[in-house]
Amino acid sequence: MFVDHARIFVSAGGGGNGCMSFRREKYVPRGGPDGGDGGDGGSVILIADADLSTLIPFRYRRLFRAQRGQHGMGSNCHGRNGQDMVVKVPPGTLILNEDSTSPLADLRKAGDRFIAGRGGQGGRGNARFATSTNQAPRRADKGEPGEERWLTLELKLLADVGLVGFPNAGKSTLISRISDARPKIADYPFTTLTPHLGHVAVDESFSFIVADIPGLIEGAARGAGLGIRFLRHVERTRLLLHLIDLSPGAEQDPIERLRVIDKELEASSADLAGKPRIVVATKSDTLIGDAPGPEGFGRLEALRLHCAQRNLVFHAISAVSGDGVAELVRLVATRLRQMPKSESDSPLPVEETCG
Repeated sequence: MFVDHARIFVSAGGGGNGCMSFRREKYVPRGGPDGGDGGDGGSVILIADADLSTLIPFRYRRLFRAQRGQHGMGSNCHGRNGQDMVVKVPPGTLILNEDSTSPLADLRKAGDRFIAGRGGQGGRGNARFATSTNQAPRRADKGEPGEERWLTLELKLLADVGLVGFPNAGKSTLISRISDARPKIADYPFTTLTPHLGHVAVDESFSFIVADIPGLIEGAARGAGLGIRFLRHVERTRLLLHLIDLSPGAEQDPIERLRVIDKELEASSADLAGKPRIVVATKSDTLIGDAPGPEGFGRLEALRLHCAQRNLVFHAISAVSGDGVAELVRLVATRLRQMPKSESDSPLPVEETCG
C-alpha cells in the first residue's frame, strides 16, 4: 500500500521540576539549600531514512510523545534529561503546520532532520537561588512544558523526470522499458494506482530517476480520476514527458488530449504547467495506414506540426517495439545535462543538530 499523506500529533517532554531541599546532617548545624535542578524534556525529532518509501506507518500511529525530564532531588542531585523521540520518515517528506499551508521543513535526503517539538527546560532547584543575603531560599522553579502540535506530512517523490498523460497512454510500458521499475501493465485504463520510480542508466557517468503517476483525465483538477492526487510527485521534477496515445482506438484526437492535460496542469499548479516538457507520441506501431484527417495530415504528422507551432519538443516512440525509445532516453539525458538545478529545487532549511 502506498500512502503519501499523513497527520500526526507530536508532544515533546516537559521539563522536570526543581527541588526545594535543605541539608539535614548530623554535626552540620547550619545546613544550606541543596535542591537540584529538574532535567530537560526530550524532543520529538523527524529524520529522513533511506529505507522508507511510504508514510504507511503513520496510518496506524499518530501520537509521538517524548520522555519527560526527571524532577530534581536533594543533595544537589539534578534530574535526568528526558529521552528524545526519533521518528523516521521517507526522504522527500514535506512537513507542514496544522492547517497544511505553511511548510516548516523539507527532508529531501537521508539524514535530514527536523525538531518537530522541543522539550521543555527543567526547573531550577533552590540551591540556585542562594545568595549572601538569602542563604535559605524557599524557591524552586517548575519545569517548562514541551511543545505540542499537529503536523501534516506530505511525501513528494524525488525524481528528475515525470511522466504525465491520459490513462493507458503507455507510461507504465515506457518506464518498464527504460528503467528498473516493474509496474503493472494491462490493456485497460487505470492499471497504475500508485506512483512508481525507475532508475535509468544512460551510460557509466550519467543516470536519472523517472516517476510514473496514475493517468489524468478531464476534470482531474476538480477531483475526477486518480492522477490529480499524485501530481505532487512530479512537482519536483526538472522535466516532464507528456505521453500522447496515437492509436486509432483512442477516444479523443491527440491534439485535443494534449490540450486537456495542459489545462489540468495549469489548474493544478502554475509552476507545474511551466516546467520544460517533451511531448512523446506513443504507440506509433499502430499507425499503419494512418488516414489523413480534415487538414490532410495523419495523426502523427498533425501532432508533430501542432507541437512545432507551439515550440514544444516532439518525439515519437513505440515502447512495445522499441522504435525511438533509445533516442528518447538520449534526448532526455541531453536536456537534463543542459538544465542546471534552479533555486526552487533547494530544500527548506532543516535542523542539522538536535541541540
